[in-house]
Amino acid sequence: MEGFAVLMAILMGISLSAASGFRVFLPPFLLSIVARFDLVWFMDLNLIGTQFEFFTSTLAIIILGIATIAEFAGYYVTWIDSALDTIATPASILAGIAMTAIVLEGTDPIIQWVIAVIAGGGISATIQSATVATRGLSSTFTFGLGNPAVATGENVASVALTLIAILIPFISAFVVILLVALLARINRKKKEEDQ
Repeated sequence: MEGFAVLMAILMGISLSAASGFRVFLPPFLLSIVARFDLVWFMDLNLIGTQFEFFTSTLAIIILGIATIAEFAGYYVTWIDSALDTIATPASILAGIAMTAIVLEGTDPIIQWVIAVIAGGGISATIQSATVATRGLSSTFTFGLGNPAVATGENVASVALTLIAILIPFISAFVVILLVALLARINRKKKEEDQ
């Protein structure tokens, strides 16, 4: 991969990881379609003959599509959404790592996996932690009645961030940086209030 393509792949991977923090299955589903039909303008996502070849198979696309629909619907049922958060937290970290590793396929494996684990896993864990906390607050203060509104916001964020990550990675990376900075500021303020 050339320098520009590597930079765009890193930005795309980090952005897809953030989207995986909102919804685990949507970013892999859309990325599998994009990779299958080679729809990324700034790099070649041909995964044939690589460790991720299975990712673009018809079966993988169908399974990811079904899982995406089930996950989106599940977050609208109050007691299921809390159960999904328990599963989604580790799954989102794995999805974030996988998304970053897939788009960095063809780079030096050390660079690929270090960025995938640290940036991809870290960003998805940060976003997922914030969504769990938001749903917890919603459940506490609205007795779960506000959770569908939270789910809708997360669904919209995941779709928007995934599409922007695939189409214009440098803009989505900027959005992710702002989002992580906002979460860090909120966290710091909360710690100051607790002291």
